[in-house]
Parts: sequence; C-alpha cells; structure tokens
Amino acid sequence: MESNESYFKINKATWNNKVKVHAASEMYDLDAFKNGKSSLMAYELEALGNVEGKSLLHLQCHFGQDTLSWSRMGAKCVGVDISDEGITLAQQLNKELQLDANFICCNVLDTSKLIADTFDIVFTSYGVIGWLPDLEPWGQMIAERLKKGGTFFMSEFHPMVWMFDYLEGNPTLKYGYMQDEAIYEEYEGTYANTNSKMVSKEYGWNHGLGEVVSALSEAGLHIDYLQEHDESPYNILPDLVKTHSGMYVTQDKLYPLIFTLKATKIN
Repeated sequence: MESNESYFKINKATWNNKVKVHAASEMYDLDAFKNGKSSLMAYELEALGNVEGKSLLHLQCHFGQDTLSWSRMGAKCVGVDISDEGITLAQQLNKELQLDANFICCNVLDTSKLIADTFDIVFTSYGVIGWLPDLEPWGQMIAERLKKGGTFFMSEFHPMVWMFDYLEGNPTLKYGYMQDEAIYEEYEGTYANTNSKMVSKEYGWNHGLGEVVSALSEAGLHIDYLQEHDESPYNILPDLVKTHSGMYVTQDKLYPLIFTLKATKIN
C-alpha cells in the first residue's frame, strides 16, 4: 500500500496542472476578478461579515482568489496551498492588484511548521478536507493557529455528495460515508473545465460530519453551529438546476450539497 506522502505527491502534481486550466476557465473568471469582482460566496460572506483589520489564515487557497477577496475587504491575509504553481500565481495576482496578502506553499497539515503567527480567523472552503487522510491533525493545527476567541469557519461540500461516483454517466452510490481507505480517481478534465485534455489523478478520503465536529472540538474549539444546505454556489455536479438566487440544487433535493461550520477557540 502506498504511503500518504506518495498520495500527496500525486495530488500536488495534479493541482499544479490544474492551475493554468483553472486560471483560464470561465468558472474562475480571472478577468472579472482582476476588475474587482469578489470570488467569495454568500455562505462565507454572511458568516464572517466585516473583516476589516482582522488577521485571516486561508487554508488550501488554490491560487488565492478568495484570499485576495478577503484582502480587498481589509483583512490581513495569509494563504497556504500544496501547489507551487498555485502559490506562484497567487503571489503574481497579489502584486498585480497591489494587495498585501502573503502566500506559503506547504501541505496544509504542515502549516504550523512554517507559520508561527496566530489569527483572528482561520478559513477554508469547498473541496478541501477530502484531500486529507485524517482530520485530527488538521483540527489541532487550526486550534494552534487561532487566537483565543478567534473564529474558524468552513463551507464545504456535504459528505453525502462524495458517496457517489460521477465519472460513469448517472451518479452511482459507491463510496462509504465514513470510508477509511483512500479513493483513487483518474479522469480527463477538471471540475472547472470538463473539456480540458489534462488528466486528473487524485487520491481522496471521505469524512463524515461527526469526524469533522470531533476533530475540531477535541482540539479545543467550541462549535457555534453546523448547518446543512441543499443549495450549492458551484455547478460542479451532474444535472444540477440553477435557482432564482443563482445557487444550484439537485432536481429532487433529496440530500444536502453543502455544510457550513463556525467554531470559536475558547482557551
């Protein structure tokens, strides 16, 4: 069996390949972003509100659009990501837009090895925890990087979403809700451009909501709320329907697509 380090290496290579494809994609709409459009979605904007003057650590930031959107709102931001190409582009955008965010390339689980500062806010969103084999060290790292009284917020795809295989026509129920084994997928294209010829090779892990809550609470965070939503801001699953609000839903709304969690470091 391959080690987690070899899985991370394969994932890093895939994310490096994704950066150019995503930067050119309609989904990420880099031109509009450069012209002032925020990449942040309603869930996180509503949850975190006014970030003016606050320090913010963005975990798994890809090429930094959300980090820089928080920076535009007045937060003092640091973004981390496993992809060298993503961090390089984030740094270029930061310079081009004359913002003052910092970006560091590392595996998110190694964040505390490279960053000693503590933050008012730790933020992560959309397609993040599935790249981690174990959430216990993730929760501990978040607690280490939060100031006392600081806020952790995540918006993430619901674990029920990852029980399905979407690669072969109609989605089929295939993976365990709390599956320990790594899930390997290899396919052409990427969620931001399904017509791309790049080959995505990815190892991921499924984490139930109980595991998420326990990892954070056992690290010393108080869970303020855990909410489940049947609307997604991203149209990344097959046959979603766009609503009047601009969100996306499954046709039958049988299960949630997103969950949001807010927590506070109390000690």
